[in-house]
Amino acid sequence: MKVLDRYVLREFTAKFTLVLLSLSGIYLIVDFFERIRMFLSNQGTAAQIGAYFLYEIPMIVSTLLPVSVLLGALITFSVLSRNSEIIAMKANGVSLYRMALPVLLFAAGISVVSFVLTEYVTPFTNQKAKHIKFVEVQKRGTEFQVFGNNEIWYRGRDGIYHFRHFDSRTSTLRGITIHYLNPWDGAVSKRVDAERAEWNGKEWIFHDLQVATFPLGGEPELERIPAMAADLPEKPEDFLVVRKDAEEMGYGELKQYVEKIQSQGYNAAHYRADLYGKIAFPFVSLILAVLGISFSLLRSERSGGISGAIAMGVLIGFSYWIVFAVALSFGRSGSLPPLAAAWAANVLFGSAALVLFLKIRT
Repeated sequence: MKVLDRYVLREFTAKFTLVLLSLSGIYLIVDFFERIRMFLSNQGTAAQIGAYFLYEIPMIVSTLLPVSVLLGALITFSVLSRNSEIIAMKANGVSLYRMALPVLLFAAGISVVSFVLTEYVTPFTNQKAKHIKFVEVQKRGTEFQVFGNNEIWYRGRDGIYHFRHFDSRTSTLRGITIHYLNPWDGAVSKRVDAERAEWNGKEWIFHDLQVATFPLGGEPELERIPAMAADLPEKPEDFLVVRKDAEEMGYGELKQYVEKIQSQGYNAAHYRADLYGKIAFPFVSLILAVLGISFSLLRSERSGGISGAIAMGVLIGFSYWIVFAVALSFGRSGSLPPLAAAWAANVLFGSAALVLFLKIRT
């Protein structure tokens, strides 16, 4: 590696690290004051509070990596421009594209790190943080057991409940089986199978039921019912404790879950958009690095300074997140194809980055 490459990379990594640590610290402080009342009201211990925020760190870092790369690039090249170092490099025949190469390679490496984090680290740590919050502190969901991608089993007041899928967006349970047990001997007295159950704000309405009753000493009785209200004590928010969100699954696990619910005839658009988003998101660091470099090098050598670079970085990062979040929400609702929704922000900002990068006067 040439001396110039090492110098540019050292300057960039110093700014990148400072930005990442600063933003992560701010995020943790804000999150701490937002959640501390919940911990104190539920008598959470200092160990639980510390463990919760420790498990939050990988998610925070993976979220802030792209904007840290962007701000790091903007600040680095703005400082080089302010100190007339870019002019000196150009005078010695160094192409601006060549000067930007180590930063772009570093950003590509960050994209790989981002994917590894979201695939192998944050799903585990997010689950642990969720368990501390809901189960250890709020004492919710201790009776639930989850097997094989969100299948819920638990022992209820009157029997054993099994749900294949819970959709929190529509408050709908699907693939329902309930075994009601005799209190004196534990034998099955009735079995209810239902295609789905919907929460109407007050109670669960079961649809397409098949009810099998097993009277003592008699023949089983089978009845089909189109719809009926069911005595299910849990509300939709109770199932949030055990439902796995996309952030709690890696790409491989989420892909298996999408295939599973599709094979069962359920709408998987919501999860498919998140699945494609897990591939699209790691590229953000590289795209924003190109944008940051381009904006810095296209500005005049003395304009704006560090404050201008930071303001530009915040504006670009905020704009990206708005576009990404809105497009992904359209994909989750089915208004846009999931693949297009996940990649819309990358295509838009990537195209802008490429156009600006090609305008740089080398």
